[in-house]
Amino acid sequence: MVPMMHRRTTHRLFTAAALGLLAGLLMNACAHAPARRVEGYTPSAGEKAALTATDMIGRPYRYRGDTPAGFDCSGLVRYSYLAAGVEVPHGTRALMSVTRSVGSLRDARLGDLLFFSQQGRKYSHVGVYVGNDQFVHAPSTGGSVRRDSLSDAYWKKHYLDTRRFP
Repeated sequence: MVPMMHRRTTHRLFTAAALGLLAGLLMNACAHAPARRVEGYTPSAGEKAALTATDMIGRPYRYRGDTPAGFDCSGLVRYSYLAAGVEVPHGTRALMSVTRSVGSLRDARLGDLLFFSQQGRKYSHVGVYVGNDQFVHAPSTGGSVRRDSLSDAYWKKHYLDTRRFP
């Protein structure tokens, strides 16, 4: 039989080790590779990305998806730009960190990224500008890639910024 003092010490050590392991896993899960500069962007690559995004209309939404089998919002951006020969990161925050604001929606070009706040979280959604105040995006679980208008009250209210790869 193990003495009571030894069991408490063992339990405390086990608990401390488990908490340390959990903290390490959480920090690694939240960490991401530092954003690196996007190479190869041109206005024609943006146009090609916009066409590719448009071709994906109707494809299903899938969390963390970046293939025609299913897309999340940043996965659609990544896939569209890869088709144009430009490797861009997956994730709205990562995309924000490698783009620059163009100042105004009036200055938007085909392929620019439109960022939105959703559910109170800034820069939590992204779409690809396809002209005429419209964008293509993968909206949410249960939905599919679609084209929406910035004149729609919902998107107008949640619009944050138009950004472009430098």
